[in-house]
Amino acid sequence: MKSEEIDREWAEIRSRIKEDPTINTSQMNAFFSRIVPQVMSEDYLLLTADNDFIKTWIERHYVDYMHKVLKEMHGVDYVIEIEVDVNQEANRESAAPAITQQPLEPARQDVAEEDHAQPQASKPVEKLDEQVIKSEPKVSQPFNPTSTLTFENFVIGESNRMAYSMSVAVAEEPGRSILNPLFIYGKSGLGKTHLMRAIQNYVNETRPELRTVYVDSADFLSGYVDATVTHDKEKTSYRTFKDYYQEADVLLIDDIQYLQGKEQTLDIVFQIFNKMVDEGKQVVLSADRAPKNITMDERYQSRFNSGGTFDIQPPEVETKLGIIKSFVEEYRMTGDQPNFDIPEEIELYIAENSSSNIRELKSAVTKVIYHMNAFGSETLTVDDVKHLLEDHFSGGAMKKLNIADIQKQVELYYDVPHSELIGQKRSRKIVYARQIAIYLSRQMLDLPYNYIAKSFGGRDHTTIMYSVTNVEEKLKENRELREEIENIKRKIKEM
Repeated sequence: MKSEEIDREWAEIRSRIKEDPTINTSQMNAFFSRIVPQVMSEDYLLLTADNDFIKTWIERHYVDYMHKVLKEMHGVDYVIEIEVDVNQEANRESAAPAITQQPLEPARQDVAEEDHAQPQASKPVEKLDEQVIKSEPKVSQPFNPTSTLTFENFVIGESNRMAYSMSVAVAEEPGRSILNPLFIYGKSGLGKTHLMRAIQNYVNETRPELRTVYVDSADFLSGYVDATVTHDKEKTSYRTFKDYYQEADVLLIDDIQYLQGKEQTLDIVFQIFNKMVDEGKQVVLSADRAPKNITMDERYQSRFNSGGTFDIQPPEVETKLGIIKSFVEEYRMTGDQPNFDIPEEIELYIAENSSSNIRELKSAVTKVIYHMNAFGSETLTVDDVKHLLEDHFSGGAMKKLNIADIQKQVELYYDVPHSELIGQKRSRKIVYARQIAIYLSRQMLDLPYNYIAKSFGGRDHTTIMYSVTNVEEKLKENRELREEIENIKRKIKEM
């Protein structure tokens, strides 16, 4: 069967499976974006998955649905096989450096696109859009929302859908071996703590017989030090400290990277972790990087990575717009101003110019709300907001740059025409310059992969991911490349 026919068949299979009322559509979208149909005949279907975890989950939860749908469509029993494609996995790697080193070479053009189907409501939530904030901004505010961090007020987008879906799965059935531990990682301010608290709140509400414990790694370290100091005077202090955590049914430890280099504390975490997992109790960990990139003993990395590991990427502009609208709606509900609104062009300006840190984004909206309330600025313009927020966003002058500025300097440096940089030519010189430009766009502007892809000829976002990780790996060993990139960055900053 030709690739076009396979794609049509696969789209029909997905569509029919989603019609089943028992299917969690949001979760299905997340998983099916990680598998690709490769071969299909009149009674055989071969799929490839990112990794063993995705393969196992699909086999356990969706293959029966596929068999049923294919029988309905063609009247025969299909043989369905799923294999792991290591290249597919490598190209979907997050912004964290890849495990294997690869030479700087032409970006893959044959990697599969994600299924961009819009999320629908899953079991514990009714509102799904994009992503939410970890904590309130520390600025003057016209109101102080006290809503808890739940799945209902977590705003979903392409950048966080998989992490969200797996958090929901853990909250619904804590302790399942395939997601124990659940490890969520991503840069600060992307919503990791929100998801962890949402798990805690959901379990507390639906399974009150279970004991949940959430702790930040800094607080865990402080408690361990206190217990150790008082151990000589009170012999039970150490055991009391340890039992408090390992006797929980669900333990959530935030920012585990904070413990790197603190071997004694890590060892205690490891002991608690092993005992809980062996007893079928749920452990959830978060960090600002993948387990493999945390400086700790390899046995810790291996165990922490033994369940489900999922990243949260920086939010897309659309996702940030959803967060802004959600925050304004929250203000309307709690600030006793049911008719309050921010003009759409101002919301868009904030979304396009803010960094990936959602707390910073929320703080910017708060500042605009405060200004509108204090000065009655119902006619506030985009120029007014530019002035109001000119020193607000992190990065200062860097935030005034855009992808076009970076492309221009790369084109000048390597003597490459713009049409070829964003075009389809694959000569060594062009591909080399293109990957450098893609890498700098990601590093200097902290933009989502799919947003960068649009500025490079509409390439697939997985190709952009491949280019970034490829350059990152090469930088580890290539001093000449490091110097080139530093020279280009200097020229960009001088603009």
